[in-house]
Amino acid sequence: MAADTLARALADIVGAGHVLVEADLRAPYETDWSRRFGGAARLVARPADTAQVAAVVAACGDAGAAIVPQGGNTGLVGAGVPRGGEVVLSLRRLDALGEVDAAAGQVDAGAGVTLAALQERARAAGLDAGIDFAARDSATVGGLTAVDAGGRRALRHGTMRARVAGLEAVLADGGVIDRRTGVLKDNAGYDLPALLVGSEGTLGVITAVRALLVPRLPERVVALIGLGGVGEAADLLARLRREAPSLECADFFLDDGLQLVLDHLRLPAPIEPRPPVYLIVELAGRGDVTSELADALGDTDALVGADGADRHRLWRLREAHTEAIAAAGVAHKLDVGVPLPALAGFLDAVRETVAQAGALAVLFGHLGDGNVHVNVLGAEGDGVDAAVLELVAECGGTISAEHGVGVAKARWLSLTRSDAEIAAMRAVKHALDPHGILNPGAVLA
Repeated sequence: MAADTLARALADIVGAGHVLVEADLRAPYETDWSRRFGGAARLVARPADTAQVAAVVAACGDAGAAIVPQGGNTGLVGAGVPRGGEVVLSLRRLDALGEVDAAAGQVDAGAGVTLAALQERARAAGLDAGIDFAARDSATVGGLTAVDAGGRRALRHGTMRARVAGLEAVLADGGVIDRRTGVLKDNAGYDLPALLVGSEGTLGVITAVRALLVPRLPERVVALIGLGGVGEAADLLARLRREAPSLECADFFLDDGLQLVLDHLRLPAPIEPRPPVYLIVELAGRGDVTSELADALGDTDALVGADGADRHRLWRLREAHTEAIAAAGVAHKLDVGVPLPALAGFLDAVRETVAQAGALAVLFGHLGDGNVHVNVLGAEGDGVDAAVLELVAECGGTISAEHGVGVAKARWLSLTRSDAEIAAMRAVKHALDPHGILNPGAVLA
């Protein structure tokens, strides 16, 4: 089917104003947040509801047109943008947000609902979303679910997989599955929602999620601690796990990364003399979490923020890493996970490997789950990517901890997944998408 014929067919479904064919209108949908990945879309379709999504998918299937589902376009691995000629299926208009079922602790959210909107709705009901990160104002529920996003609160509440009580999705043939009853004990047959979580739009298009909420914990305290090394940070984390049951977040960053942030935000150093490693932790509860933190830290020096402004100020030093790196250049972003005992050696090896390539490594992440965000500035080609991911495999880690495999790391999937696992993945992909129209090239190269 010619491009103009498909455009007319989709216009009949979603309305002419929501089929974007001109280059300037397509452009915001064609490059991801990292600025490394993107291409020209055949067109952009913006359906308003699940029925329209199903009709668009069916029409694209009839036309043999590949589809790239897209949420808030905050991805970093190229999974949500076209590579060249695909139809971008934008889900931002699917922004219906239901009333909270307080007894079940659940709420229905359309794929286009932002994380910030979900948080606000949950908190108004005395609950919380249980997931948080810096892109909360743009990242959408559908995208978070499709990549199994984590963020800083995964230490206590798990990744998005743990926050999904059910979902609705459109399959490659236009069929719709809807498992949003919210019944937690339901083992009748295969768990299709669990299969779709983390599938990056390759097995189906997630259109709505039944989100599982957590209690809202109003008493919070944040502490920033300077440490002599990652080993010291791990030891302190172990103590906090034992002695601070209200521990919710434990992130780390290094002094060279902090310098980028200080330069970008024009701020003074928070701690003098400057330590090589920083640990930022947050406790949340209903009682006196400040005393709990003080007891757990003992005589360890820390900057403490108990009110909202001070907590935000301290977290800004960690959350601004991404924007400071972006301001410094286009980075190779390798979100990985390594076992905590191997973390210190891994960080040293990455810095040495990247330096030998004449580039700069900026490293930070979530200490509580071994998730490291490796950012490489000044790299040429993909040689450094391969070297870093090989180090991950040597440590017994994973090439993707929360941002997904996408197209950025698909060729290296075999480093941390066996031949048998990859064959099983391909079999599932073929069964659900036999013609390969859903996000081709993502996850499986």
